Amino acid sequence: MAADLNTLKQDLTRRMDGALETLRREFAGLRTGRASPALLEPVRVEAYGSEMPLPQVGTIAVPEARMITVQVWDRTMVNNVVKAIRDCGLGLNPSADGQMVRVPIPQLTGDRRIELAKAAHRYAEGAKVAVRGVRRDGMEQTKAHEKKHEISQDDEKRWTDEIQKLTDQYIKRVDEALTEKDREIKQV
Repeated sequence: MAADLNTLKQDLTRRMDGALETLRREFAGLRTGRASPALLEPVRVEAYGSEMPLPQVGTIAVPEARMITVQVWDRTMVNNVVKAIRDCGLGLNPSADGQMVRVPIPQLTGDRRIELAKAAHRYAEGAKVAVRGVRRDGMEQTKAHEKKHEISQDDEKRWTDEIQKLTDQYIKRVDEALTEKDREIKQV
């Protein structure tokens, strides 16, 4: 039975690591000092009847320190890209120039810092929700094993305690990453 718990913990750890890695990528997009392609990577664009990540509809580049450009591959998608960037909550004001979308990066004002902090908190909350979803799946698997009499009630209690400890560790790591990002936003 111990091998089953280890297998379950490995699976849950892998999935929680994925949530933490997604958070790190999203935080990388909240560069505060200068333009970065990572800033627009989490943006989702309405394209062909579904939502797609911006890098799947165009090439993101940084031609200068305070400017990001998106070379949209399909001319019909330009307005959708502009709308997605404008509505993403980063306080950006893109403009279209043919198939090129130019996104000037504004100077960091107090309001901009607040917007970035709010975005960071949204990303962190999303990561926490993902981690809790993984915990829920683990708890359901544990209950299913106990119902099938594959593990005892004592084992179920021990497994749920282990899953909760793992969840608490990952929630703490998300909080630490958020604290660090907040500090970075305030310093710039």
